[in-house]
Amino acid sequence: MFPIPLPWLIIGAMVALFGTYRGGYHFGWEDRDAEMQIEIAKKNEEARELEKNMTIKLADKETALRKAKNEISKKQSAMHELANTGRLRLPTTSCVQTSPSASPASGNSGTDAADLERQTIATLIDIVAEGDKAIVKHTACVAAYNEMRELVNNGNK
Repeated sequence: MFPIPLPWLIIGAMVALFGTYRGGYHFGWEDRDAEMQIEIAKKNEEARELEKNMTIKLADKETALRKAKNEISKKQSAMHELANTGRLRLPTTSCVQTSPSASPASGNSGTDAADLERQTIATLIDIVAEGDKAIVKHTACVAAYNEMRELVNNGNK
């Protein structure tokens, strides 16, 4: 047997230690990558579930909004029908003051006044219906926002 010189023994030990370190380092990164992929898959599944819940809740809110708008449209149509039949009238004052020198208007003022009143009522009905629709839409948007915020905030805990 021939003796191994000391410098070669030191170099061999260093190479062995470095190789062991590199192997452990490499396998450690692979283990970490595998753990990260599992964690990412878990988070993706949670996000998909949250997205599914949000989609369902938004669809419910949209359906409720559509129902409310349909009810407003039905009410608007019913009120238009009442106005067209003359059963819906504007309030009149019981005390009308005219000057003694005023002469009565000539022409067909009775029918013109009735048509004007019906047009006024129809316009008021449309304005109120648009306001009701805007209020319902705003309320639905706020409710949907709050529900989505609650889902997201509870999903992150």
